[in-house]
Amino acid sequence: MKVGRKGGLATSLATEAEGVPFGFTNDLDIDDDGIVYFTDSSTTYRRRNFLLLVFSGENSGRVLKYDPSTKSTTVLVRNLQFPNGLSLSKDKSFFVFCEGSIGRLRKYWIKGEKAGTSEIMAVLPGFPDNVRTNEKGEFWVAIHCRRTIYAYFSAMYPKLRHLCLKLPISAKIHYLMQIGGHMHGAIVKYSPEGKLLKILEDRQGKVVKAVSEVEEKDGKLWMGSVLLPFVAVYQLE
Repeated sequence: MKVGRKGGLATSLATEAEGVPFGFTNDLDIDDDGIVYFTDSSTTYRRRNFLLLVFSGENSGRVLKYDPSTKSTTVLVRNLQFPNGLSLSKDKSFFVFCEGSIGRLRKYWIKGEKAGTSEIMAVLPGFPDNVRTNEKGEFWVAIHCRRTIYAYFSAMYPKLRHLCLKLPISAKIHYLMQIGGHMHGAIVKYSPEGKLLKILEDRQGKVVKAVSEVEEKDGKLWMGSVLLPFVAVYQLE
């Protein structure tokens, strides 16, 4: 949807692609020519069911493109597990998006010899939420929580998740607690090539935890969380 600078009633731009309605539209970025790149985390689960989406290993997530000149929506990448944050590179030749359930960053090429293809950019230490590009062209990734070894194998082998979720209720609760990860604050920075540049953590979660957003501006990091009622600010060196 689009809202004018002064607010008011929003205008609906798109509601479906290839005849399949959006189910869990999540994040977007806009190119210089007005093209909107965005994620639809699932066509089955809604935002309120995000935990079920994570644990199920369901892979109906998509990355899409909306072209305002033709008012058409195109699917760029499909069969994804919880695609989440998305951010264009500084030169607009590619964008990076998060695969939430698997814990990866993927790069999709818009221009150049690899245009129209995607590749794994980095394997993350936790469940990613959003990703944002700074002025240098580096990528800050907000990590909702660290992954445990249970979460790693469950993400790589969805059938294992399905088997565990059929266990008796007491064993199922134990499994979900193990896979859920450690609820402390973590953000990471990567180069455009996928090199890990920096990790910042609040291991006890005393100040920030479940970080959902991180934005670098004027030497500071601005962080949001789905669990906290405030914005945290960190002064970079």
